[in-house]
Amino acid sequence: MAKKQAYGKALTKTETLNALAEATNLSRKEVAAVIDAMGDLIGKELGKKGPGVFNIPGLMKVKVVDKPASKEHTRPDPFNPGQMMTVKAKPASRRVKVLPLKGLKDKV
Repeated sequence: MAKKQAYGKALTKTETLNALAEATNLSRKEVAAVIDAMGDLIGKELGKKGPGVFNIPGLMKVKVVDKPASKEHTRPDPFNPGQMMTVKAKPASRRVKVLPLKGLKDKV
């Protein structure tokens, strides 16, 4: 039997800020300000008035996918063969998708 490799826990917000501050020689407050500004910028770019796409160069692309509304319809019931089931209508929605770019894929 193969043993599962044990991974550490994900970094907390504090640990992330401390690691970035140490790696960049910036203060923890400055790193927090950069992350907050990036969050605001991503929100503007993905918002209704923005282009709907935000690239973090070499790491990832964040984009919004607009899902159209679906009408109520009937289809065969997978659990009761021979019977039909009604699928409820769904409103239009916006989904956020994060796509890794080559630089991130190479690091993993």
